[in-house]
Amino acid sequence: MEHFRIVIIGGGPIGIACGLEAQKKGLSYVILEKGPIVNSLFNYPINMQFFSSSEKLEIDNIPFISKEAKPKRNEALEYYRRIVTSNNLNIRLFERVTHVEKQNEQFSITTNKKNYTADKVIIATGFYDIPNTIDVPGENLPKVSHYYNDPHFYASQKLAVIGASNSAIDAALECYRKGSEVSLIIRGPEVGQRVKYWVRPDIINRIEEGSIKAYYDTTVKEIRDHSLVLNTPEGEKEIENDFVLALTGYKPNFKFLEAVGIELTNDEKKLPKYNPDTMETNIGGLYLAGVICGGMETHKWFIENSRVHAQMIVSSILKDEVISNQ
Repeated sequence: MEHFRIVIIGGGPIGIACGLEAQKKGLSYVILEKGPIVNSLFNYPINMQFFSSSEKLEIDNIPFISKEAKPKRNEALEYYRRIVTSNNLNIRLFERVTHVEKQNEQFSITTNKKNYTADKVIIATGFYDIPNTIDVPGENLPKVSHYYNDPHFYASQKLAVIGASNSAIDAALECYRKGSEVSLIIRGPEVGQRVKYWVRPDIINRIEEGSIKAYYDTTVKEIRDHSLVLNTPEGEKEIENDFVLALTGYKPNFKFLEAVGIELTNDEKKLPKYNPDTMETNIGGLYLAGVICGGMETHKWFIENSRVHAQMIVSSILKDEVISNQ
């Protein structure tokens, strides 16, 4: 059983930033990542372009050079991968954490491969693992996906995209341009206001010209093998359909947080309890970093405004170390 000063759960940009900061301060650490390096970014759509400019995605002041002001997925993968390899970060890939428990003053961490102990634990697991389901009959059919990758797959098919945020709008536009017959199912009265400012006019124009059919104030009642049943303002409507992309957002693994003992607010936001000055949770020595801090408010935290968590957490750990040695 290996022991580390810090075990970092999650090998995304913020987990990597925490590893870099621990390494600079001479603290033993390990990053445990259930998939490849920056697993969530790897699973983003193949043509995705970030909302943020490249300098806002930088960690540890390491320059991120991209062809355009706003980098694309493949450039981000290259950037974060090179940080890991060039700095020889201690990261264990394809190793899923299954259990964390505090025993006396140490943590016991169990993964699908081995066991660890640690003085401190940082959870930086993001929110991209668990989709928000729409909970209707037929949602488990093979034609339905909560993740979107490549528009080529949907060429010459009748595709319904459920959602009004960036992921849904990007998918609708890309698939339309690759030859899909796209229907956009939007629960509210308009395209989401937080859609990227250079994309929103594009989707509105495509809707207005009739290239993409939008159903506003509409929900899905049932998904069938070859059709969708919709609840529209005009009543129930059935449309022909080959594939469904239910891009209705994602959420953190709340069951994991609760199993560890982290308190969540008793409302729809499910905000985890932590000290905003140190990022330490209600469990002493257990910290949160990155977008997971926002609970269901997944639009509040990004790489650009949570990369500071690494310095805040390591500074808190070092301060505790000084106090305990006095």
